[in-house]
Amino acid sequence: MSYHPKGSDYDTYVTDANRSIGFSEELQRIEFLQFRYTDLLGKFLAKYVMSDYDELYGFLKKGIGLDGSSVKGFTEINESDLVLVPDRHTLRLNPFFTNFTLGSVIADVYKGFGFGRLSKDPRYVSENMEEYLAESNLTCQIGPEVECFVFDDISFRDNVDAQRYSNDKDSESVTYLQPSTFNMIISEEQYGVGKYPINRKGGYDAPPFQDSLVEFRFEVANLLKKYYGIKVTNLNHEVASTGQIEINFMHSKLTDAADNVQIYKDVVRNVAKGHNKIANFMPKPLFDETDPAGAKADNGSGMHVSVSLWEKSSSSGSSNHSSSKTLSSQNIFFDGEDPYANISQSGRYFIGGVLDHSRSLVAITSPTVNSYYRMVPGFEAPVYIAWSRGNRSAIVRIPINDKLSRDSKRMEFRAPDPSCNPYLAFSAIVAAGLDGMKKKIDPGDPVDDNIYKMSDSRRSDLGIKSVPGSLEESIASLKSDHFYLTNTCFNDECLETYIDLKEDEISLVQGFEGKRESKLQQFYVYYDV
Repeated sequence: MSYHPKGSDYDTYVTDANRSIGFSEELQRIEFLQFRYTDLLGKFLAKYVMSDYDELYGFLKKGIGLDGSSVKGFTEINESDLVLVPDRHTLRLNPFFTNFTLGSVIADVYKGFGFGRLSKDPRYVSENMEEYLAESNLTCQIGPEVECFVFDDISFRDNVDAQRYSNDKDSESVTYLQPSTFNMIISEEQYGVGKYPINRKGGYDAPPFQDSLVEFRFEVANLLKKYYGIKVTNLNHEVASTGQIEINFMHSKLTDAADNVQIYKDVVRNVAKGHNKIANFMPKPLFDETDPAGAKADNGSGMHVSVSLWEKSSSSGSSNHSSSKTLSSQNIFFDGEDPYANISQSGRYFIGGVLDHSRSLVAITSPTVNSYYRMVPGFEAPVYIAWSRGNRSAIVRIPINDKLSRDSKRMEFRAPDPSCNPYLAFSAIVAAGLDGMKKKIDPGDPVDDNIYKMSDSRRSDLGIKSVPGSLEESIASLKSDHFYLTNTCFNDECLETYIDLKEDEISLVQGFEGKRESKLQQFYVYYDV
């Protein structure tokens, strides 16, 4: 059966986004099609089919089968027949297979036999959140800032060392095998490796002669724009010394922003692979497991998330349908009369909800054992549940780079890190904020002092609490505080499965060779997070 698209069928498929990057001209040359989808914990998986032009339209219209029992968090073996159905707006050419023409598309996950969407598809959670917002005539803009490390090499493995000892009785040398662990990160920005090393915590905006990744970031930015239509804004060397980067892109709607994070991480990893380097998105790859806040540690990688809510205008807009966002919607977080941070009462209630649910929220936004090695004082990671303008020691910051800027007014939640599932994390942050708006939760007074330098008694007097100190604690908080999620975007089955997977993960990390949360085991589990 032929699925060759003709006339209006072709126009229906090739979207404006595809045309803007020249995709329509390449459609007929696609030889293989890559279906991308995300498991419940956030891994961006890929499935492939061989496709000529006649077959392509059928694959894109009907999707392909998937064994859900082989995907973490999806289904049991007795209910494993699923279908990947492409979101046609995400179809792009993949730039990393130079010997073949590969199309790539992000897919939604459906149950087989026409039984509807899979509730544990992370993209379904974010789409549910957007629908929930739409019921109140709202939309949101999400701006993630994804940090990561690009190393020249990582070695982590069990090692068996042969060591010789003297036996006093017969003076013979006896060989004993002693197990040990070996973990090494190599970067040309380290002392003893490169010609211009960077001091620990001294990498922010490093000069070009020290910054080994300037052209690397340029290459990533060009690929994101040319092949994926993702416009990059800032691209800088971050604070940590050993090849830490941050590349930001324009704010997007919730699901689009999560798609962009998955694409971005994939592009960074593939560019690193092409340069014989390794991109690592662990929250804290550089630490001493006996003293996470000690002198051997460096800053970790976060993913600060900016959020703004927009109320759709009742006006019809211009006749040619080309009116801009500022003409068709209004940022409800902005209040030009507020002298503190131009933040509205709705924005304050949103912040109140995020603060109120922070201890459970971090189970989703900071979801690994390794995440809690990042969230320690002294490394710019959030520890204290408070809000402020321009204060990076608080878990919620109101950026004040611009004054009286209606379009840029937003709140920044600083707890998330790049190990999270962005579809779940962004949805959970918005759900917490909406709960604050619904219940009119007062965030309390802002805290403008450096919270890291406060005494315990001073923090206690101000009512400043801490985030959980471990994934175990945050999961326990999520179990007791989750209705703000299940009342909006998560269903019970999805959240219960997520919690089960995280408890299994904790046991896996902690059960290695009798060592609690060993560094080696963290690399085994989170190396490719």
